[in-house]
Amino acid sequence: MKSSKPLLCVHGHFYQPPREDPFTGNYRCEPSAAPFPNWNARVTAECYAPNAAAGNFGRISFNLGGTLARWMAEHVPETYRRIVEDVSRYAAQYGTSNGIAQAVHHTILPLARGRDKRCQVRWGIASYAHRFGMQPEGIWLPEMAVDYETLETVAEAGLAFVILSGEQVRGDLSYGAGPYRVRLSHGRSINVFVRDRGASDYLSFNMPAPEAVRPWANALMAGRPADSLTLIATDGETFGHHHKQGVRVLEELTTPGDADVYEVTTLARYMRQHPPRAELEIIENTAWSCPHQLGRWATGCQCTPGCGQWKGALRRALDNLSHEIDEIYAEAMRRRNLAPWSLRDEYVRVILRQVGGAEFLSEYYLGHLSTQAQRSLLDLLEAQVHRQRMFVSCAFFFEDLERIEPRYAIASAVQAMALVSHATGDNLTRAFRRDLSIAISPGTGRTGAQILDEIMAGANFADSPLGNGKGSFQRSGSKP
Repeated sequence: MKSSKPLLCVHGHFYQPPREDPFTGNYRCEPSAAPFPNWNARVTAECYAPNAAAGNFGRISFNLGGTLARWMAEHVPETYRRIVEDVSRYAAQYGTSNGIAQAVHHTILPLARGRDKRCQVRWGIASYAHRFGMQPEGIWLPEMAVDYETLETVAEAGLAFVILSGEQVRGDLSYGAGPYRVRLSHGRSINVFVRDRGASDYLSFNMPAPEAVRPWANALMAGRPADSLTLIATDGETFGHHHKQGVRVLEELTTPGDADVYEVTTLARYMRQHPPRAELEIIENTAWSCPHQLGRWATGCQCTPGCGQWKGALRRALDNLSHEIDEIYAEAMRRRNLAPWSLRDEYVRVILRQVGGAEFLSEYYLGHLSTQAQRSLLDLLEAQVHRQRMFVSCAFFFEDLERIEPRYAIASAVQAMALVSHATGDNLTRAFRRDLSIAISPGTGRTGAQILDEIMAGANFADSPLGNGKGSFQRSGSKP
């Protein structure tokens, strides 16, 4: 049904990076989040819980990152339940979800191998369906980082749309936020919603008082064509964590009255009523948070102070290690006549605890194997989870190799190596240490190899060759 007013959609990207110890699965204490035990708890108190209590998750478009959703389900179940119920009510009323999926580990997808793009997208879809009981229609690309291969992956997975920013596309944007069609290979296409960068940045960095936001929105929307869409997309933590008045601002913004010049909607709902009427091209290897293509996550750029050369060295070390892990994994699976990458994609059902490991292997006619043989296959699959986590975007986002985020990537690599060594006896640490020796912290002068040795000294690997019989190697049973 066509609206007599212009329509506004607010999209919140709700995400927190992994905060648990890769070796134990336990969440670490983060003193900087005091008086809360960690930043997940602090941001929940400031943002997620009050937004859920205000019903804001039922009026906006949003994505909820898998690592954050898992923590919420375990530690703040009431807030998590309210969010899930809001999505369920919205779907019952409008026939589509107001939530969308997210690539699971917030990997910068254009920098990932094709099969890893597919894994991140498919695991993201599975995680969303598991939590909300329905298939998503769209997906959030981490940092909005995009290339055509990423869009091909999204379309192949059966998703209908992504969100980009105006500076990432070429073409006529006279239809507001769209949706616009982007043509892909083999006759496929994907829909793209384009956010209003100016309005999004205004709320992100110059948020008005609650009583001033609706007049601001009316001024923004006045004169825009009836039934057209304007999209504000920003970090969900903007509303309550970055700006204390943000919860009330979001509530005011998404509850316009008859006297206001606009109405609100969400992306999937709008797309069902408004197919794309124009086409765009994307500008490849761009992101919403850095104007230097993807340098911030690949080679370093001037967006972060100091020398960023460590980023390229860290990525090279992780790339080389992932290649070795993948070769060992693929060979082991092919010896069992298994397709390694489709099996890894399906392993998300074990990660989400929908099936047990033994049951999963039985589905592939491997139930007859010895307990040790089954354990080795499951260790190699679990190593793939940690090998995916090595590339979490925040490991490369900030200014120093010594920060907790790069250390988390290296720790995930250590856990992946430990699982591989337990399964096969292969010890991959020598080459990884060599590669990490090139990565140098601009703050301390220490190398990635020194950080690796420090992490390994504090890890537990009793029955893994990595630990030389010391400590107590544990499988974390990780989930995306």
